[in-house]
Amino acid sequence: METKRTYDYKPTPEQLLLAEERRRQREAKKLHQQNTHESHTHLSPTFLSRDWKYLPSTQTVPRSTIKVMSWNLLAQCLIRSNLFPTSSKALKTTHREPMIHAEILSHFADIMCMQEVDRLEKLSPVLELAGYSSAYATGPGKQHGCLIAYKQNKYNRLDELVIEYDKQEVREDSAHPAARIGSSRVTKNIGFMVALAEAGADQKGVIVATTHLFWHPAFTYERARQAGILIREVLNFRQSMKLDHWPCIIAGDFNFAPDDPAYSLLIGDPLTEAQSHRLHTSRVIHTTIDPTVPPTTKKADDEEGDGSEADPDRVINNSRVATSSDGLLSDLELTSLFINGAKLRSAYDEGQRIQRGNGTAGNLQTFGDRVSSPPIRLGSHEPMWTSYTHYWKTTLDYIFFVDTPKHSINVAGYLNPHRTTDMEAGLPQIGICGSDHVSLCAELFLS
Repeated sequence: METKRTYDYKPTPEQLLLAEERRRQREAKKLHQQNTHESHTHLSPTFLSRDWKYLPSTQTVPRSTIKVMSWNLLAQCLIRSNLFPTSSKALKTTHREPMIHAEILSHFADIMCMQEVDRLEKLSPVLELAGYSSAYATGPGKQHGCLIAYKQNKYNRLDELVIEYDKQEVREDSAHPAARIGSSRVTKNIGFMVALAEAGADQKGVIVATTHLFWHPAFTYERARQAGILIREVLNFRQSMKLDHWPCIIAGDFNFAPDDPAYSLLIGDPLTEAQSHRLHTSRVIHTTIDPTVPPTTKKADDEEGDGSEADPDRVINNSRVATSSDGLLSDLELTSLFINGAKLRSAYDEGQRIQRGNGTAGNLQTFGDRVSSPPIRLGSHEPMWTSYTHYWKTTLDYIFFVDTPKHSINVAGYLNPHRTTDMEAGLPQIGICGSDHVSLCAELFLS
């Protein structure tokens, strides 16, 4: 009787990788089909499109362009119906997600910075099928985070870095770790950055960073500290990789308006007396830094959206006045933290300033128009609103950039912001926008 031979077949590592890639593609296709079916069953993924504004250019030499989008998606885990009383069904994932995914892809951006990102199992396949790779990071214990996506055929990711603001030191002249950090509150917020090399040209590329700074309106000092750390670490990241000739793009939800001290410090403007006063009154030590601080109210949710501390006119609860031993930075020290970095330029502030200067403003509505800020002041031409809900309406989101001695960056065009009349019902809103923030998109050219 003939004995059957058995063979112990073992696939090669390359075959295993290929099989895994095919399995991932099948799952992504299946998930996309499910999402498409859901969107047609419940709601067509419609949103209110906006015109693109092209700006005149005097450039005659060859140039490369980068189209950048930034958007706070409004994490589903943060939604409270009482905070969005006019949004109704727009708060449900079956309505919001098709709108959000459609709007993201409509921009055809080369690089996308997104904040308050959760439900990655829904978003990632959509990005992959559209030809994007992405990197994602969260703060400790948070259910949502920051995501940077980029076109696979245009960029390769060389490295990435997560910055936990709660752990970053801002001074060296203290024996106490807390004083060296100089923080007023534990926030769990992060900055996230990647180095992207141009495909086929490793010596050319861009450093991209995104962030979501602390949300509470009264913590002005803490946001300024976080913003200073962000620009410092972006430039350190670029230098450590010996990529000083690469430009930097820093986009995200900064949770401050253009008249905030942190905005002025980022763009290199001196602080006004009013801004110094806001910093002074926000130099406190929260119970998350000093547990001996007696509570003044019930424990508040650390995430955005519980509403218990959202009123900027309220005093900061559960805190004490800071002393010199706490190590909080003075105005001069804060300014030095930013001076060690670089002056940032804003794509929307420059773009809309050019549009108005050319006499083609049309129905242009800016932050300066809303608060009667002098047109010559930097920040006056930021969008009138980037967040608009039933209860709060303000400008919080920006696309900043830093050029280099080798590369001069200018704004080639930008996506017009939503008009106030289109958002009056309060975002999110079916047929308008799936988030409480407005997506920003700008095209930059490097000469």
